[in-house]
Order: sequence, then C-alpha cells, then structure tokens
Amino acid sequence: MRLSADIKAFETRIGHTFKRPELLVRALTHGSVSSTTRADNQRLEFLGDRVLGLVMAEALLLDDTSASEGQLAPRFNALVRKEACAEVAREIDLGAVLKLGRSEMLSGGRRKLALLGDAMEAVIAAVYRDAGFEPARDMILRLWGPRIQSVEEDARDAKTALQEWAQARRQSPPQYVEVDRSGPDHAPVFTIAARLESGEEAKASAGSKRQAEQTAAKTLLERLDNA
Repeated sequence: MRLSADIKAFETRIGHTFKRPELLVRALTHGSVSSTTRADNQRLEFLGDRVLGLVMAEALLLDDTSASEGQLAPRFNALVRKEACAEVAREIDLGAVLKLGRSEMLSGGRRKLALLGDAMEAVIAAVYRDAGFEPARDMILRLWGPRIQSVEEDARDAKTALQEWAQARRQSPPQYVEVDRSGPDHAPVFTIAARLESGEEAKASAGSKRQAEQTAAKTLLERLDNA
C-alpha cells in the first residue's frame, strides 16, 4: 500500500515509518467512513489504550522512585485520559489526516476531543503492531515526554478535586449548568458554570461540555484556594 503525501508527512511527525502502512491507514479511519472492506480504528484504539497505560505506568515509576501508589495513580490518570491523548493529537496535527464520513467532517470531527483521543490511541497500537513494544514506547515517551516531567503532584482532575472539596465541608456535590451556547452547529462553544451549595461559582467556555466543566471546576478551585 502506498501512502498519500499527507500521511507520509504524518509518519515523519510521529517519528515512525511503517513496514505495514495499512495499519496506519486503519488507525486513522473513523467508524463514520468504515465499510465491509474498510475496517475502522476501534479495535486498535482498545489495544493502544493498554499500551499507553503500560508505558505511562513504567515511566512514572522511573521518574519518581519514592512516590507512593496514592501519588502515582492520579498522575497516571492525568497522562492517559482522553484529554491528554487529544492534546498530543493536536500537537502532531492528527486531525488533518483523519479519514471521516461527510457528516463527521461537517460537524467538525477533525477537532473533536473524543475522535482525536481515540485516533491517537489507535496510532499507538498501529506502531506497536507494526514494530513491537520498544518503538511504540519510544514514540509515546517522545510525544508525552514534557507532560511526564511536569505532571502535578496532585493530578486529580479538577471535577474530582472540587467534589472532594465540597464533601470535606459537608456540602452537596457541585452542579454544572450550561449557561450559554454560541457558534455554528458544527463547532459550538459551551459556557458552563460550576456552582457550589455555598454559593460560589465560576464559568468557563470550551468546544466541549466536558472540557468547559473541567476548566470551570479548576477556576473555582483556584479561587477557593486564594480566598
């Protein structure tokens, strides 16, 4: 199989030349364009998630030999969650080479967090199946490297941390309310308010409700810490 010029350029960005290029094509194929003769990337995504998890677990152990399991677990979650995978995908412009159906393209699929995160995991699996564990690990460490060194001591996601803050003060769990939606249907921007029973709140906007909720929770936590 001969790869197109844009996918060859993507190989350069991830630092791996495929001996079996059909694996990369499959990793970049979303379910919206799959068929009986063209497999999508879901099975590769399943495998890539596990390969990423093993590499991150090992990297964290080596990066901090004195950390307890309780410290390592939230750091691990921060590095392997879908948001982190999507951030890496955006840095290597994975969205530009995704194979999508017309409906997904019109709805802004190349920018969607879930699609980018899933495809990033599928690319990891494609490298693993093409060349084995070592090249897959090398690619992951190269792309995730700065994040491993800078992952926060307490890397719990902001929504979890805010809920624990509320529980510690015997408050009800935080509420997340959509207060505005703007932009075209294919690229909406959601504004979410994170609200506590005691009256404090913070708002944030993002291209997905999930990201807006996380950012609002983080903003509110920072405000509470500085109060």
